[in-house]
Amino acid sequence: MNYKIVRLNTRIKTSRTSSVLIIYTGGTLGMAYDDSGALVPFNFGQILEKIPILSNMDIAITVISFPEPIDSSNVSMSHWVDMAYIITENYDSYDGFVVLHGTDTMAYSASMLSYMLQGLNKPVIFTGAQLPISAMRSDARENLMTSLEIATAKIDDIPIVPEVCIFFNHMLLRGNRAKKVQSVHFDAFESENYPSLAESGIVIDYNTAAIRPHEPHRKLVNKNQLDNRVMILKLFPGITEKVMDACFAIEGLRGVVLETYGSGNSPSEAWFMKSLERAIKKGVIILNVSQCNGGRVIQGRYETSKELLQVGVVSGADMTTEAAVTKLMFLLGQEKAVSEIRSKLTLPLAGEMTT
Repeated sequence: MNYKIVRLNTRIKTSRTSSVLIIYTGGTLGMAYDDSGALVPFNFGQILEKIPILSNMDIAITVISFPEPIDSSNVSMSHWVDMAYIITENYDSYDGFVVLHGTDTMAYSASMLSYMLQGLNKPVIFTGAQLPISAMRSDARENLMTSLEIATAKIDDIPIVPEVCIFFNHMLLRGNRAKKVQSVHFDAFESENYPSLAESGIVIDYNTAAIRPHEPHRKLVNKNQLDNRVMILKLFPGITEKVMDACFAIEGLRGVVLETYGSGNSPSEAWFMKSLERAIKKGVIILNVSQCNGGRVIQGRYETSKELLQVGVVSGADMTTEAAVTKLMFLLGQEKAVSEIRSKLTLPLAGEMTT
């Protein structure tokens, strides 16, 4: 890709000046109204005009923009590969990274990058906005400024948050634990199964016990082999055998995230279990996650989930659907043996699940 690069040295860079690379992929935050009243991507070279207070931050900012900003509904594997590549290639030159991204698929992207960037020891903060930066009541300014502050926050020269996160509406969440839950309010994201990593008010209050520790001996490795031959199948009352079999008959299908009820429950009819069993015997990996925002899958807790365990469905514990489907895509790209993939699905790769 031919990235657009803009350097905004808001202060003369000294040995103490922090540096951040902003990666603009698209989304509402980077939009502004043109003369006709239409929303269009604005030139990030003019960001100081939109947020003049950035000039007071002791941060040297560089912006790399996708050549064609994308609506996050169009995010694909290739975009994840590009994001990870940009971070890896610039890793030694910056204290932290801020990824500007549309909210609709932000949790998917943050989850995937948490797996791809193995050995990450610097902040990668995803953020965006519900209203464009030029809107009077926009949340873009606060989200961007605080994300920049978190991306450069250190104690004794060690990053406070050395992991992939989402910052939105005063809350910092682990990226692979977050889920978008609102489309019309500013509090768009929640993390029901894991505590927030920080909360911003007059100061930023970090929950250090919940943050992944800095691991100085680990080196960043970009694992960018992915496989999207997966699907999400959400159970509903009245689902039929024909629907199940048609899904599992998709040519080349390798993995399915099965969204079950409550703590991992499903219909117990013989046809249902046989459909799952046939797919698993063909080599399709089926990963069980709950439709609930909170809680976890406990296969075998109730009679209706015992047989899932018996036929070989893998428990996703307390993973979100976003973390589960991206983890499946990641492991299918990294590993060849089905047994190895099934085993690694039950273990945390980047803090995405509680064992």
